[in-house]
Amino acid sequence: MTVVDRFLKYVKYDTESSTETGVTPSTPGQLILAREIEKELRQMGLEDISLDERGYIMATLPANTDKKVPTIGFVAHMDTSPDLTGKNVNPRIVTKYNGGDIILNEKANVVLSPRDFPEMLDYEGQDLIVTDGTTLLGADDKAGIAEILTAIQYLKDHPEIKHGEIRIGFTPDEEIGAGADHFDVAKFGCEWAYTIDGGPIGELEYENFNAAGAKISIQGRSVHPGSAKNKMKNALVIANKLISLLPADERPEHTTEYEGFFHLMNITGTVDSASLSYIIRDHDRILYKKRKQLLIDAVDFINKLYPDSTTLEIKDQYFNMREKVEPVMHIVDLAFEAMTSVGVTPLVKPIRGGTDGARLSYMGLPCPNIFAGGHNFHGRYEFVPIQSMQKAVEVIVRIAELVASK
Repeated sequence: MTVVDRFLKYVKYDTESSTETGVTPSTPGQLILAREIEKELRQMGLEDISLDERGYIMATLPANTDKKVPTIGFVAHMDTSPDLTGKNVNPRIVTKYNGGDIILNEKANVVLSPRDFPEMLDYEGQDLIVTDGTTLLGADDKAGIAEILTAIQYLKDHPEIKHGEIRIGFTPDEEIGAGADHFDVAKFGCEWAYTIDGGPIGELEYENFNAAGAKISIQGRSVHPGSAKNKMKNALVIANKLISLLPADERPEHTTEYEGFFHLMNITGTVDSASLSYIIRDHDRILYKKRKQLLIDAVDFINKLYPDSTTLEIKDQYFNMREKVEPVMHIVDLAFEAMTSVGVTPLVKPIRGGTDGARLSYMGLPCPNIFAGGHNFHGRYEFVPIQSMQKAVEVIVRIAELVASK
């Protein structure tokens, strides 16, 4: 089975995760895909295959060399983002992309255009897998799963390529920040691993945001508007006031590279009550703490204007993996060498987000991130070049070979 065959198979499974259910996996579709992958692993003849009730999959490709070689791992996640539906994904392949607009959905006038996404032109002449304009695609991170399994199959079919023991792990609920919650690092048994969860070809990342989630609840007072003077407390107005206290130029749409942000994810409410959810991000730990304090101060100010109206809950989600990976930088250097040796130009950059690898690094498993090849994750304009997926497979194979040879 080719990497494309696998990918097109996996995206048909609805694995959109959810913050609302409070269970792991957060949605039943993830476990359905996990069981299908488990069958595939058994058909491939891998060893130590396990799938637990929470949807975590692990398996082993045994070493084929007598040399003492570190056990390494490759990790990807099965869920897709709740930002847009992952149900009834209907991908299609645009062969030999000509550099123009791609009509995703003529009826809804959804067009993937290089005017909006100029990086498309980097793939002129290549083959792109795109959506039908109504769903996301799921390259984040089903491309990573397909690439890992294709690489493992290649190594199994080519015993002349010497490698140590290789572990693979697939997780649920990464998109809601819970992918590492129940990951058994000791059971995984690796000296280090790589998440195959990056974006465009060449991405190699070992630093990411420090991240927190914030939930804000506002209790207003609903009174008939005809007799509301000095009585009504409009929760929606209070919410708007709170939003205005945070710096408008420090939102995702105005930031890049190492710049952090406040991102309003959701707002619901009526005059009587309202709720907001934010994510807070910054690469620098000190600036990250200041951002959290700024939100705390904003809520305190609101409560001075509208006493006892507003409550805040902030929860750390993950931290910058850089401080855990830098002491073992040879694992990044090795991935860099693997990329260059297969003709991929490494693009070392900070992740403007997070991966399972960020939390796994703090759990004792250093885990840099490697490209899976996709663009425009979490939306209907998502696409992945087939040639990028094929190169990801080559990189994984080459990493395994380099670890053994060194």
